[in-house]
Amino acid sequence: MRSWPASEVPHLPDAGLPAAAWPLRLHDTGTGTARPAGPAGSGGTARMYVCGITPYDATHLGHANTYLAFDLVNRVWRDAGHRVHYVQNATDVDDPLLERARETGEDWRALADREIQLFRDDMTALRILPPDRYIGAVESIPLIIEMIEKLRGRNAAYEVGGDVYFPVAADPDFGQVSRLTREEMAPLFAERGGDPDRAGKRDPLDALLWSARRPGEPAWDSPFGEGRPGWHVECSAISIEHLGMAFDVEGGGSDLAFPHHEMGASHAQVATGERPHARAYVHAGMVGLDGEKMSKSRGNLVFVSKLREAGTDPMAIRLALLAHHYRSDWEWTPDRLAEAEARLERWRAAASRASGPPAAPVAEAVRSHLADDLDAPAALKAVDAWAAADGTDATAPSQVKALTDALLGIAL
Repeated sequence: MRSWPASEVPHLPDAGLPAAAWPLRLHDTGTGTARPAGPAGSGGTARMYVCGITPYDATHLGHANTYLAFDLVNRVWRDAGHRVHYVQNATDVDDPLLERARETGEDWRALADREIQLFRDDMTALRILPPDRYIGAVESIPLIIEMIEKLRGRNAAYEVGGDVYFPVAADPDFGQVSRLTREEMAPLFAERGGDPDRAGKRDPLDALLWSARRPGEPAWDSPFGEGRPGWHVECSAISIEHLGMAFDVEGGGSDLAFPHHEMGASHAQVATGERPHARAYVHAGMVGLDGEKMSKSRGNLVFVSKLREAGTDPMAIRLALLAHHYRSDWEWTPDRLAEAEARLERWRAAASRASGPPAAPVAEAVRSHLADDLDAPAALKAVDAWAAADGTDATAPSQVKALTDALLGIAL
């Protein structure tokens, strides 16, 4: 599956030098602490996997908020002199996609293709740096089958009515990603695609690896019968194939910590006999609308594409998202966008001046804030302060313009 085009990232004069001074630290859900993320020093390769969309509807601001957070990770690593190997998936066959296709009468493949292209267009407009490998579940089915076979070989798979399940008891570290108790896991598992009440399962939390063929649904041949993959094993198989074990960051929205990332880690660790699957699990907060989390199932969505069609500058959308810390839950209102548009106008006016205050202090502040668990709101305030001040450095406006582009992804 093809990715989307990359915007050009300006090379800052001292890029690569600040790695030792401001090593990136990110909040790891698995430990509940901020930890160093990425290779030590500069010049190494940082490895990141971010869980992608299920393409049954357009990109909403909750999606954009998540992918923007990991775009900042990508940019900070690059600025520190690291190479970045970034992989993202698209769940182009799954229950929500098939259900939407049945509701609309559209072929599920055509629906997925259309929405993935719209996602690409939105990511391009928002200047989200593309993954090196953008990989669909359908094209990865051979990898997924191979992984399920490894689990079966380790007695970590069993059948219920033709479906294949993973026993969570097979992983002694199950629960270490989300740090939830079983009592906390149970309702979330039911709410987020699990089937805790299925008769015949050994444990209510056991996760589906392979769904046997159902009438009217796509299916592929496998050693355990015709069917299609479960959700969690998809990301396990893709991430291991393209990044190996113990990669630096697995990312997504906070609603993926359990069950998706928890199950995916267990699948990978049991299948390979190695651990950890990822060195850090990093999660973005939820964007709300009208008092509830913005989600396709609730239908309370603000779409990036609709804002763009209405003439909104994508850089204003990006600034509206950056104004909130990536781990925070917050509510979208029209005022958020108006504030971002005003900020963008101020920054562009300052960047077009003949001179300004020296760029070095604001560059140091932006780098320091982003290295501190992606404190983008503080980084924006540092640029605000520069834009509001007068100065005589004729090189500063162009330097700050390059800075906001390279590190914040804001084209002035």
